[in-house]
Amino acid sequence: MALSTGVSSPSLLRRMNAAEVLRHAWSADAVTASDLIALTGLTRSTVLGVCDDLIDHGWMVSLADARSTGEYRKGRPARRYALARSAGHVVGVDAGRHHLTAVVADLRGDVVARVARRIDPDGTADDRRRTVSRLVDDVLGEASLGDADVLAVALGVPAPTDSEGRSPIEVGADFWVLMNPDYTGLFAERGWAVVVENDANLAAVAEAAAASRADREVDGGAGAGAATSFVTLLAGERFGAGFVLDGALVRGSRGAAGEMRLLDLVEGVGSADGLGALLRDWARAARELGTVPASSPLRAIPLDELEAPAVLAAADAGDATALRLVEKAAERFGRVCAMLSGMLDVDRIVVAGAVAPSLGLLLDRTTPWLSRFTHRAAPEVVASTLGDAVVTTGAVERALAHVRGHALELTLPGAADATRAS
Repeated sequence: MALSTGVSSPSLLRRMNAAEVLRHAWSADAVTASDLIALTGLTRSTVLGVCDDLIDHGWMVSLADARSTGEYRKGRPARRYALARSAGHVVGVDAGRHHLTAVVADLRGDVVARVARRIDPDGTADDRRRTVSRLVDDVLGEASLGDADVLAVALGVPAPTDSEGRSPIEVGADFWVLMNPDYTGLFAERGWAVVVENDANLAAVAEAAAASRADREVDGGAGAGAATSFVTLLAGERFGAGFVLDGALVRGSRGAAGEMRLLDLVEGVGSADGLGALLRDWARAARELGTVPASSPLRAIPLDELEAPAVLAAADAGDATALRLVEKAAERFGRVCAMLSGMLDVDRIVVAGAVAPSLGLLLDRTTPWLSRFTHRAAPEVVASTLGDAVVTTGAVERALAHVRGHALELTLPGAADATRAS
């Protein structure tokens, strides 16, 4: 049915038609006028007029017609259009406690620049704001872009956030405020739309998007086939969870649905320390106690460089010391997964973050423990395929969702003259 039915205001009708045409252009490499007529139910003259408007305002471009590309041989050549993917950009930031990463992506979500660096985890809130701001400047420089080229920025923080991007101010929550030192105000000053979200929630957004693409392509992604109900766990320094239930991200009334401080109360767990932190700390403690034999590869690594990936690699190679640590972590992680499974009744738990690609053996050893701790069919536990890009991938998805939802309210860089002329 055509969108024009029942709408009396010509300007509102025009915007509705434009929004519907643009919606179909976001994910397609190219669409023809005939495609858009079939997808929207609009008349040919309306589709052509809307496409001309969107071209004038910078959102779409006209491509060579199908006949000139050799794809069409008889009759009137089909007009072909595409999203103007480089007409605007979004920024995605993973503002973690120890590491920062920023990316710039075009309107199709393809990353065009990436910058990462370490940050002092014990620095002040002002230090963190300045460092994140410089990081964003640097990634824009890498992309040869300026502030005027950015439509939205999304930042992932290791703290709960409300609908306005603020973290709770309450007793014992100083860490949350430090991790989220008013990024909304910081980047709103640049004239951008700003989204500040919990990093595990953004990881879940990324996994859901990967699963959706995998389902469309019948291939790929850790979330493939399980996009409706799953948990994404960031498992590096501390556990953080993003819950997708029945296809919707669950945030809670104050954005704290995925906070894992309740692990302090779980028998055999006792803290929210992540797999990366546990394996590192256990391996270093074993070294200091002198319980790592000289034959172990863990003895050859300088103590301050002994990290979880080295332990996991040694376990993969059959080192007995590393295998004991992995088994210890697997039992503990099995309890974490059983708790989440019991509360949420999910089919899949996706372990994400920089440590995820190295977790194969540990996850294999988690499965028997999880089966022991659960009273029904245990959920599948898998490693994310997105590696250390999972939070920035979710941030880009979230920023683009904002742009798509407000596209006709935005003025693209370079399109101001066309907007005034219209």
